[in-house]
Amino acid sequence: MELVPALDEPLKKSLGPATAKVMAEALDLYTVGDLLHHYPRRYAERGELTTLADLPLDEHVTVVAQVADARVHTFNGSKGRGQRLEVTITDGSGRLQLVFFGKGVHKPHHDLLPGTRAMFAGKVSLFNRRLQLAHPSYELLRGDSEEAVDVWAGALIPIYPATTKLESWKIAKAVDAVLPSAVDAVDPLPDALREGRGLAELPDALRLIHRPRTKADIATARDRLKWDEAFVLQVALARRRHADTQLPAVARRPVPEGILDAFDAKLPFTLTDGQKKVSKEIFDDLATEHPMHRLLQGEVGSGKTMVALRAMLAVVDSGGQAAMLAPTEVLAQQHHRSVTEMMGELAEGGMLGGADRATKVVLLTGSMGTAGRRQALLDLVTGEAGVVIGTHALIEDKVQFHDLGLVVVDEQHRFGVEQRDALRGKGKQPPHLLVMTATPIPRTVAMTVFGDLETSVLDQLPAGRSPIATHVVPAADKPHFLTRAWERVREEVEKGHQAYVVCPRIGDEEDQKKKAKASAEDEAEKRPPLAVLDVAEKLRTGPLAGLRIAVLHGRMHPDDKDDVMRRFAAGELDVLVATTVIEVGVNVPNATAMVIMDADRFGVSQLHQLRGRVGRGSAPGLCLLVSEMPEAAPARQRLAAVAATLDGFELSRIDLEQRREGDVLGQAQSGVRSSLRVLTVIDDEEVIAAAREEATALVLADPDLTAHPGLRTALDALLSEEREEYLEKG
Repeated sequence: MELVPALDEPLKKSLGPATAKVMAEALDLYTVGDLLHHYPRRYAERGELTTLADLPLDEHVTVVAQVADARVHTFNGSKGRGQRLEVTITDGSGRLQLVFFGKGVHKPHHDLLPGTRAMFAGKVSLFNRRLQLAHPSYELLRGDSEEAVDVWAGALIPIYPATTKLESWKIAKAVDAVLPSAVDAVDPLPDALREGRGLAELPDALRLIHRPRTKADIATARDRLKWDEAFVLQVALARRRHADTQLPAVARRPVPEGILDAFDAKLPFTLTDGQKKVSKEIFDDLATEHPMHRLLQGEVGSGKTMVALRAMLAVVDSGGQAAMLAPTEVLAQQHHRSVTEMMGELAEGGMLGGADRATKVVLLTGSMGTAGRRQALLDLVTGEAGVVIGTHALIEDKVQFHDLGLVVVDEQHRFGVEQRDALRGKGKQPPHLLVMTATPIPRTVAMTVFGDLETSVLDQLPAGRSPIATHVVPAADKPHFLTRAWERVREEVEKGHQAYVVCPRIGDEEDQKKKAKASAEDEAEKRPPLAVLDVAEKLRTGPLAGLRIAVLHGRMHPDDKDDVMRRFAAGELDVLVATTVIEVGVNVPNATAMVIMDADRFGVSQLHQLRGRVGRGSAPGLCLLVSEMPEAAPARQRLAAVAATLDGFELSRIDLEQRREGDVLGQAQSGVRSSLRVLTVIDDEEVIAAAREEATALVLADPDLTAHPGLRTALDALLSEEREEYLEKG
């Protein structure tokens, strides 16, 4: 029987089944290696107390502090049936209230005497406008037990990412139990690389990050572990890129006097320098005999669709077909409309009045009628249609192409990797792939999340776009600001313009069901997010009475959605109350104002995307971010950041800094747990760039990593099967 390597040892063997079960359920840790790579979030110094002033609301925290006072309050009569213990802890900079109820009062009442130092862990909540921890777990830091004294005497106390079921100090004890196994850790870094960059050996780095004596120990460990994460990930991506260069593809070159030349000749404007530069990069890729994999990112309105359309026409010129995939039906229909309008008679191939070099542009969505659908499928399989625009309905088994040469995916972050892959499989040989996103991605994230794609950036806005003014409306602190917001909407409508009102929720029966299912934690929220149907009703009978108001959300019938969008675009409606279905691609130049309700419930990038729907014409845009959060809340600081700049790249940096790294990667990597624990994509740009260079060189010399068994093992461990699959499909 083969011996299990020490780091692959299941935790239940070393820690017992009960602890192992909690570690698996709460923290996704299964083996000794998983636990050794669960690093402390930070370290508390002996005598140094965490600043209570900076605690994040709604997060699970661990603080080291001293009890200032403790008092028991009795309610429900004098028999003492209802007791509440209130303990105030302090760290010199701020104070925090702890509360214990009922039967949970006795032990803390006995333990938490004034002057006692302890570690406290719990979820930060708000009560009577003050931060508190209800029923926190705690570990006393005083000379009662040998162990506590040892921990307290150790210069730095590791504070681990923890959960309600598993406090930081319990994780620390578990780490102590498995730390000796670190000596068997297989080193993924080639010796030459590690020595050349003066990095610590892996067993030393693991020991130092968990049990540092000094701050220098932590720095040494982190420097080394960052390299592991960056390098292993970049090797995976480099192998992906290398494999792609080995795939065959048909080179697609535009032909002189073809449909592309005819299209360019009838354009009523000249392309921006940025559009010309990016188009050249794309055409160079299309002309090669291995598949293009390119990410095109550009601000809302920078003209990405025009660049993509020209690439599609180049492929049609070469005898192939191009497919554009949109995340929603509304968007697919909109793209189809704007593409056929831009192409004019060039989109009427085979029809009376169509140009000589024309092709057919077909739309394919799930809700189409049978006859229209049958015709579209026929046009695709015969090659009559050179361009098809659709939703994931394009991926169904029934859909067959005559010769699929290019796939354009719009709004990458809304489109699953599996779907992208299924569409790719429709070509006789792998088609070229162009991925478009209007969410600006900092260079390092592009290198990490989309590291298997080459990147093009459109950062110039076409002439004629107007500036957008953005303001935060503090509805709770200053209700009259909200009144003024609705007056501003009326003023815009009186000037002949239109407005959007965006809400986080729909407000129908489905919503109610979901809300009923919500966990007790969600129930604790003071109120559910504002809903489209409720807000629309209040506006109709209140501040916007008399205006033409309609609603738009994802659960409406597709025909109804299309009808509302068409009426809004035609100017037959004044105000559209909608969910984020309007976030991407909706283009109504006459809409100048947007009010986002409960704006704190949206992410920075999402707010930026939404705001991009106004100011698309010649009149300036106005975006009002309504929030009931107190001024000091992190959510309000996020809104202030959005109001302060229109630069999407700057906002995406802020977004990344404020969210946990894993969210960003996890979301982009088809929900797979992020492998990044010490590497931060924003701050470690140099490490990522250097790791990419080293990885590319290594993979070029040894694509199968034959000479690097340690690196192979790390790849297998770090990139779980799902994640390898993700990279396969990227």
